[in-house]
Amino acid sequence: MADTETKESMDIRSSSPGSRNIKIVLILIAVFLFWVSLYSYVPTLPVYVQSKIENLSLVGFVLATYGIWQMIIRLPLGITSDRIGRRKPFVIVGLLLSGLGAWIMGNSEDVSGLAIGRSLSGFAASTWVTLLVLFNGMFPPEDAVRATSMLTLVNSVGRTLASRVTGRLNDLGGYSLAFRVAAGAALIAFVTMFFIKEERLPKKAASGKDIFTLITRRDVLVPSLLNMLRQYANWGVTFGFIPILANQIGATDNQISALTSMNIAIGIAGNLFATFAAKKYGTHKLIYASILLMGGAVGLAAIASTLTFIFIAQFCNGLAGGIGYPVLMGSSIEHVSEGERATAMGLHQAVYAVGMSVGPWLSGILAEAMGIQSMFAITAVGYLGLSLIGARLLKR
Repeated sequence: MADTETKESMDIRSSSPGSRNIKIVLILIAVFLFWVSLYSYVPTLPVYVQSKIENLSLVGFVLATYGIWQMIIRLPLGITSDRIGRRKPFVIVGLLLSGLGAWIMGNSEDVSGLAIGRSLSGFAASTWVTLLVLFNGMFPPEDAVRATSMLTLVNSVGRTLASRVTGRLNDLGGYSLAFRVAAGAALIAFVTMFFIKEERLPKKAASGKDIFTLITRRDVLVPSLLNMLRQYANWGVTFGFIPILANQIGATDNQISALTSMNIAIGIAGNLFATFAAKKYGTHKLIYASILLMGGAVGLAAIASTLTFIFIAQFCNGLAGGIGYPVLMGSSIEHVSEGERATAMGLHQAVYAVGMSVGPWLSGILAEAMGIQSMFAITAVGYLGLSLIGARLLKR
């Protein structure tokens, strides 16, 4: 396995430094625009959907479709990518779907259109698997956490800027303008990818037994489950019902946009910290810190009565995600060979997509039955308990 890893890795990293650096910059530009296309409308998406559908359970369903399709697609996508030795074609298709999904949502008036558009966005987000592996292939295997943190940093910058302008775009052209901006960003990223030459890896016909052995490895599976729990809380709270709670308290679209953009911006600080601190402090300490921060943040949201407390909760959520997300994702592929990394990353993202879909769906049901803040309290307790157990399993 080590010989195969070396051979596959050398193709990309043996090119001239100038050529490699150009590829890295182009991928970073494409990643930035990719996340702009997925997040330009996200801060007020729950409010936008609620303006079309009053029932909170249906709002949760529409929001959940984004994660449902990622849960279904990401592992098969990773396996297929490893089998054919290609990453770039999947990225290009994802960019097209991101633009199409945004356009459909911006022109929909009922639950069907909104669910279809959000599903296409979920299809698009699934290709993050291949983007991550394409980028990681330009670095030595031991730099997996650092490379993942670097790409996540650009991801966070794109999401921050996109979410920060949502309120302003709504003021200028109504809700539909943010969706049009998202579609335009996807188109530019699509063009950018054509300037990136991909070195094709040898095809890998892994058996079902090989795949099962890989995806049941503790170092691959446990980080995936921990990220699933984190995504459940994140999409049920941060990107799900905190915007609706803020709206009920009296927040404007600009304030709701600021809530999300601040959350992602603080995540950038977490990404930077993780990039430099992983080797110094060790990944386990960073994982524990992110778990405690997020659990405390969701608990604070459960008792928040003013926008000030909601902003504090979002701040802590953002920092927790900025630290935990790249560390867990990098950990899941750190000891995996180059030819199996898309499969491992596909598993990781498919598993955490369960949290992305179940989070808003189940949170919507609970919020409808008992109120938003009671749902937050249950989420905080469940997240902390299960995540701390998982962290102990990972350390063994």
